[in-house]
Amino acid sequence: MTLAPQFLKKSDKVILLSTARKMSVEDIQAAKSLIEDWGLQVELGETIGAEHHQYAGDDALRLKDFQRAIDNESIRAIFCARGGYGTVRFLDQIDFSKFLRSPKWLVGFSDVTYLHTLINHQLGVQTLHASMPSLFSRTEDAAIQDIGKIIFGEEINYTIPAHPLNRGLEMTGETIGGNLSILYSITGAKSGFDTNGKILFIEDLDEQLYHIDRMMINLKRSGKLDHLAGLLVGGFSAMHDNEVPFGKNAEEIIFEHVADKNYPVCFNFPAGHIRENYPIILGKKTTIKIPHVG
Repeated sequence: MTLAPQFLKKSDKVILLSTARKMSVEDIQAAKSLIEDWGLQVELGETIGAEHHQYAGDDALRLKDFQRAIDNESIRAIFCARGGYGTVRFLDQIDFSKFLRSPKWLVGFSDVTYLHTLINHQLGVQTLHASMPSLFSRTEDAAIQDIGKIIFGEEINYTIPAHPLNRGLEMTGETIGGNLSILYSITGAKSGFDTNGKILFIEDLDEQLYHIDRMMINLKRSGKLDHLAGLLVGGFSAMHDNEVPFGKNAEEIIFEHVADKNYPVCFNFPAGHIRENYPIILGKKTTIKIPHVG
C-alpha cells in the first residue's frame, strides 16, 4: 500500500527545477505563470538557467537543487521542468529521509521515470506521471489543467479510445511504470521495480522498432511481464524502422510478447510523448475499463 502525499491548497509553494537537460529562465516563464494562475507560489530552482553541456548544471548542482527541494517542508510539490537524460547520474546519492517524513508530489515523465520508480517502489509513495513545463505548449490544455486538479485532490476520469488489440474488460491494481527505455535500463538495478499484481504502464518516443522488441524481450526474460494485473500502453510516437522493414508496428510488437498471458491489455491510453499526455497517479490502485472496437 503506497502513501499519497498531502494534496495542495491555494498559496502553497511549489518548485520548478530540472534533474536532466537544461532549460532557460525565459522558456519556463509561461509554464510558471500558468501554475501561478492555479493559486500557487512558484519558485525556480538553481538548475533553471544553469548549463553544463546538455545538462541543467553539473551533476553536483542538479543533486543539490533536488535535495534542497525534497528537504524543504515549505515546498509541497516538485515539477521537473524537462526530461532528456541525466537524472540517473545522481540518483543513488539522493537522501530521502526528510522526504519520507513529509512526502510531496513529484510531477514529470520520461527521464523522471527514474525518480517515479524509486519513490514508488523503494519508498512506497505515490507520484504524478504528467507533462512537464518544457512541453506545456505542446500538451492539450485539458491534460495540463488535470495536473492542477489532481494535486488539489480532485478525482479524474478519462475516456480511452478503443484498439483492436485490447484484451479483457477491465484491470484493477496499483499502476506503476513510465518510459519503456528507462524501465529497460533499470531492470536488475537496485532502484528496479516489482510488477507482480500491478498494472504496468509503458510509453516511449523516437525509438527503432527493433529496440522496442529488444526491450520487451528483456522485460519478458526478467519475469516483469509474468504476473501483471494488466498492461497499459500509452503513446509510442515517432517510431523508426530499418531499410528492411521490421514487419510489425510498436503495438503489435508489444502484444506479441504478452499474447500468451491471460491478463488484460489496454492500448491507446492517452499518456506519453503525445499531445494527449494526461496525468497518471503512479503507485495508486485504480480500475481501468477497457474499450473494444465494434
